[in-house]
Amino acid sequence: MSTLFTDRLWNRVEPIWNTYLEHPFVKGLGEGWLEKDKFRHWMKQDYVYLIEYCRLFALGSAKAQDLETMTVFAKLLHGTLDIEMDLHRQYAAQFDISPEELEATEAGSTTTAYTSYMLNVSQRGGVENVIASVLTCAWSYNFIGKELAKWPGATEHEFYGHWVKMYSSDEFTELAEDCKNLMNEIAKGKPERELAELEEIVVKTSLFEYMFWDMAENKEDWPVK
Repeated sequence: MSTLFTDRLWNRVEPIWNTYLEHPFVKGLGEGWLEKDKFRHWMKQDYVYLIEYCRLFALGSAKAQDLETMTVFAKLLHGTLDIEMDLHRQYAAQFDISPEELEATEAGSTTTAYTSYMLNVSQRGGVENVIASVLTCAWSYNFIGKELAKWPGATEHEFYGHWVKMYSSDEFTELAEDCKNLMNEIAKGKPERELAELEEIVVKTSLFEYMFWDMAENKEDWPVK
C-alpha cells in the first residue's frame, strides 16, 4: 500500500510538534496555570492571524484547477471565517476583549513574519503551495487539542477548558482532516522535487508555530516602536 504524503510529513514534523507540548504557554494551557494576560495576548494576535489565514483559503479557491478543490477551500474559508472566528469572539468576551479591540489589534512581528511567509509562498506557487501553507495550523492545533484533552482536568478548567475542547472537537478535527485529505490528493503524482518543496513549507510553518507560542508567552510585539 502506498504511503500517504501526510505520513511522510508527519515523520518530519512530529519532533517539532512534540516540543509544543513542552512549551510553557501550551503546558500552562493544559495544566491551567497560564497567566491570563499571556492568553489575552495570544487571543488578539491569533485573531489577526486568522484574518490572513482566511485570505489563504480564498486564494486557494481562486487557484484551484477543479470545482471540487475550489469547494473544499470555500468550505474551509466558511469554517474559519464564520465558525472559528465567531467562537474566538465569544471566547474573547470572557476575557473582556471586545470584537472592536480584536479587530483593532496590530499584528506583532512574529505574526507578521508568519502570515507574510504563507502569503508569499502561496502567491508564488500553485494551489499546492496554498494547502501546504495552511496545513500546519489546522493539523497542529488539532494535534495539541487532542493531546491536552488527555491531561487530567484540562477540559474542565474554568478558562482554558473551552480552548482544549474546541481544538479537540469533532468539528475542528473534520477541518484538519479536510486539509490533510486535500494535501494528499494534490500531492499525487508530483515529482520528488515538488514534494520536497511542499514538505519544506510544512516544516517552516511548523517552526513558525513554535515561534507563535513563544510570542504569546513573552507577550511579544515589536522590538522598537
